Amino acid sequence: MAATCFDIDILGKVAHLRLNRPDAYNSMTREFWSELPEAVRDLDRSGSVRALVLSSTGKHFCAGMDLGVFTGGAPGTEGGSKEVGRQRAQLRETVLHLQGSFTALEEARFPVLAAIQGGCIGGAVDMVSACDLRYASADAFFCVQEINLGMTADVGTLQRLPKIIPDGIAREMAYRGHRVPADRAREIG
Repeated sequence: MAATCFDIDILGKVAHLRLNRPDAYNSMTREFWSELPEAVRDLDRSGSVRALVLSSTGKHFCAGMDLGVFTGGAPGTEGGSKEVGRQRAQLRETVLHLQGSFTALEEARFPVLAAIQGGCIGGAVDMVSACDLRYASADAFFCVQEINLGMTADVGTLQRLPKIIPDGIAREMAYRGHRVPADRAREIG
C-alpha cells in the first residue's frame, strides 16, 4: 500500500507506523481516514507482526482532524445533496467511517503502542484512546479540542477515554478543552 500520511517500517516482528506530515502538524486529512485502517488491517492480515508502534515526526504528535474532512462526506461516498435529511445522513456516514478508522487499531490482533511527543490534540486523543498502551515524552500534552470549536468529540474519545482514565476527568477534558500535560496525564492514568 502506498500511503501519503504514513511511513511504515517492519523490523523483526514489530511494525512502526509513523505519521509523516510534520509541516502540517500531522493533521488527519481525508486520505488519513482510509490509509490508517487499511495499513493496520494489512499488517493484521499478514500474521507476521506481533506489535505495532504508532508515532509521528515533527514538533507535535498530531494536531487532530483537518476540518476539510467534513466537506464532501466520507471518502468513497457521494456528497453534495441540498436536501437537509440527506446532508444529515451523509454526515452520519462520515462519522461512522471516521470511527471505523480507529476501531481498526482496537481490533488488531497485536498490541498497538502510541509514542506521543508534543501535542496530542482533538482527533489524536481519539486515536491514542484506541491504542492498547500510550507512552508520552515529558513535553507531551493532551487536549480534547473539539469543545473549543463547538463540536463533539465523536470519533471515539467520549467512548474510550473513560475506560482509560476516571470518568470525571474524561468529562472535564471534554467540557473544558484545556491542555493536560504529560505529568498530569501520568497521574490520572
